[in-house]
Amino acid sequence: MSYRITLLPGDGIGPEVTEATLTVLEATGISFVWVRHDELGTAALEKFGTPLPDHILDSIRETKVALKAPVTTPVGKGFRSVNVQLRQKLDLYANVRPCKSLPGIQTPFDDVDLIIFRENTEGLYSGMETYDEKHDIADSIARISRSGSERIVRFCFEYAETHNYELITAVHKANILKLTSGMFLDIAHEISASYPSLTFNDRIIDNMCMQLVTRPQDYRCIVTTNLFGDILSDLAAGLVGGLGVVAGANIGDEYAVFEAVHGSAPDIAGRDIANPTALIRTAEMMLRHLGENAAADAVYDGLVDVYTEGKYLTADMGGSIRTMEFADRLADRVRIHLS
Repeated sequence: MSYRITLLPGDGIGPEVTEATLTVLEATGISFVWVRHDELGTAALEKFGTPLPDHILDSIRETKVALKAPVTTPVGKGFRSVNVQLRQKLDLYANVRPCKSLPGIQTPFDDVDLIIFRENTEGLYSGMETYDEKHDIADSIARISRSGSERIVRFCFEYAETHNYELITAVHKANILKLTSGMFLDIAHEISASYPSLTFNDRIIDNMCMQLVTRPQDYRCIVTTNLFGDILSDLAAGLVGGLGVVAGANIGDEYAVFEAVHGSAPDIAGRDIANPTALIRTAEMMLRHLGENAAADAVYDGLVDVYTEGKYLTADMGGSIRTMEFADRLADRVRIHLS
């Protein structure tokens, strides 16, 4: 069987970590047909007049699945985030960010195993902003809908049930934002009643931040709205070594885009020193989405081997090897686990 996947190498270090990831995927023995689109973001804007051309969206609609490396987003000016546009135009309402410890990474905790489920299409990221020039006032609307809240909460509960996670925590600010966060919390309570085998609780967002930096091992599945989820997912990534070692997925009812969540790091682009772990773990998530669990297990077990050994790590992890050297070493371990 061959899988036809849209491939978006991005920019900055994106093409390098993409090639490393493809090397690891090749080691699984699974056949992929990559529909590659190299122009995205600034490169696409220069060539097609838009950072997210229609032919890329059409490609994802055709293949149903995409693997995406980082794309630079201008800060405070320029075009709107390509990531946000992809999520909204393809209705990828569930942002899934697993944060699981790897051995050999120096962090305050070595037993973190949690997943952030972030609503991906509304909230403060709806893009509904206005500016009153007369009074010099800017407004941004946080739109929370019942339908949007229901589907992300239900997605979280379904995931927890099928992946043997027993605890779900809804995160909100219902003590202050009584209509928006209040509705989200009420819906979470309503849906939890349909899953009696799962334990449900809730936390206020500021308290949740404190909880995660003091006892993250007490949490498993965390479901929340868009902005809170964006903040918590980066915080949780910091618990296991940073954005360079965590995966990410954007999933809807029809399509899924798997993306590394770190930046494009243009300052080190082209130097073959970037750590490809995040995109490799993202590819592991993609394999599980495709039902290729044995291959996904081999990728994960291979990463555990490499990080446990500690001899073949990139500079950000205290090592000295190159991006492709890391990929080659990991690919060898993947083949061993599948043999």
